[in-house]
Amino acid sequence: MASNGVNILETLSNELGTAVEKAAAAVLMVHGRRRFPSGGVQWQKGVVVTANHTLRRDEGITLTLPDGREVPATVTGRDPTTDLAILRIQEGEVALPQIGETDSLKAGQLALAVGRVDGVPRASLTAIGLLGGPWRTWYGGEIEQLIRLDRELHPTLSGGPLVDTRGRVLGINTSGLSRVLGVTIPAVTVNRVVQVLLEKGHFPRGYLGLGLLSIPFPHNLQGRKLFSQFDSTAGRCLIVLNVEPEGPAGMAGVLVGDLVAGLDGVPVRDTDDVQRLLSAEQVGKGVAASIIRGGNPIEVMITVSERPYRES
Repeated sequence: MASNGVNILETLSNELGTAVEKAAAAVLMVHGRRRFPSGGVQWQKGVVVTANHTLRRDEGITLTLPDGREVPATVTGRDPTTDLAILRIQEGEVALPQIGETDSLKAGQLALAVGRVDGVPRASLTAIGLLGGPWRTWYGGEIEQLIRLDRELHPTLSGGPLVDTRGRVLGINTSGLSRVLGVTIPAVTVNRVVQVLLEKGHFPRGYLGLGLLSIPFPHNLQGRKLFSQFDSTAGRCLIVLNVEPEGPAGMAGVLVGDLVAGLDGVPVRDTDDVQRLLSAEQVGKGVAASIIRGGNPIEVMITVSERPYRES
């Protein structure tokens, strides 16, 4: 196809190749599991970001640099809930990427998943299949923007970047947060998680020590003004199925069979509502639980603790 003597497809092809070449200067091959390596990006000097699910061990991890050399790396932090992990390497070994914005992305726009195989760049042309707002992974991690690709990711591309047609890195690709198509963890989320992992080595989560199940609001209580902040017209609430005796809620006196209608005056209809209110910033602070026990409303103050960290 030509216009005024210019081959549009050839021009596009050349621009995509240039974009891959530009981004690949910051892309490494991560050897943290059997069979397939994964991708990684030097996000800051000496700090490489990859997909957590591709690191099946903590020791003996190496990286293949853009110049083909293999160097050791140390796992510095993991956050399984957002499927991000960071590794330390010697500073000055790899270039830094240009980070792009994702706010102006549109469904259908072309992008490139970039990785490395045998030390050389690998690229897969894809398109933005679906865009959405903030979402929560099935592990409870908060992602600022949903970016779903229109195709599956080859295992070697998980942990590598999504790159726009100008070679700017938009985020980290992973197949660990979706059962079908690949998703991209946007740069804004990566920045936030990396900062916490550098400080703590893991991502703290608020914790109540409760097993909860969403149920319809009991029929005999519907229409009653149980609490000043809200009433039973919310439609659903949470029943306590399990209480860890030494957990925050157990120490505060919450019992199996209690109905949790709200936290700090905000109605909770399902467990996602609870997770949204248990951010890292809430750890160490008190939360007022609006509870119905035996048909009567009571308020229990629970001090949120940090969820016990278990390495995955």
